[in-house]
Amino acid sequence: MEELDFKSAAEESRAHINTWVAEKTEGKIAELLSPGSVDPMTNLILVNAIYFKGNWDKQFNKSQTMERPFKVSKNEEKPVQMMFKKSTFQMTYIGEIFTKILVTVRSMVLPGGTVERELTYEKFTEWTRPDMLDEEEAEVFLPRFKLEENYDMENVLCTLGMTDAFEQARADFSGMSSRKDLYLSKVVHKAFVEVNEEGTEAAAATAAVMMLRCARITPRFCADHPFLFFIQHSKTNSILFCGRFSSP
Repeated sequence: MEELDFKSAAEESRAHINTWVAEKTEGKIAELLSPGSVDPMTNLILVNAIYFKGNWDKQFNKSQTMERPFKVSKNEEKPVQMMFKKSTFQMTYIGEIFTKILVTVRSMVLPGGTVERELTYEKFTEWTRPDMLDEEEAEVFLPRFKLEENYDMENVLCTLGMTDAFEQARADFSGMSSRKDLYLSKVVHKAFVEVNEEGTEAAAATAAVMMLRCARITPRFCADHPFLFFIQHSKTNSILFCGRFSSP
């Protein structure tokens, strides 16, 4: 908990929060709060940040990375720098959605067209159970990529049913403040993920601004079309980051 003077130093407060977030995310989230997002009517800002960096146990060899086509759609391809590694991986095939799952040391990749429609947390947990995975040698092709996204979360949260918090007349934050006039005016989220030959780096930050009111063949896993990826904490099965790579 830190006190800031939003009333007479709104811009300085915004800069201070952005500096804190940048420090916590190793500079990957540089400006969470945009100019004008904090003003004298701001009463409280809740901020969180997370940073992850993990190297592959067996890194991809940069000399084997080369340009290959990535199937953006059935009729469109774009070039991408595709990494390659032949090693032992944990893999499985989910017949109900015709999808391969590759589990690396710290992240999971699920290419497939129907995955997004079928995927739930319960199914994700079921499909990635240790006893569902086979350890085998495979040739893996994985794009080298970097994603940066900004989200205004109000519509998302309202769609999920969190509507009262954004309404001055109905918001109730009495559990965290004795004041009766707090409501959410804005929730912003920024995320960064980079995957390369060395490993995976990811960061995210969220700010909630509150205002007054056959013969054996070596298997191949080629992520050359849109896919989902997850970074999961193995001990708790908590999903730290997830995203979709759809176009270079």
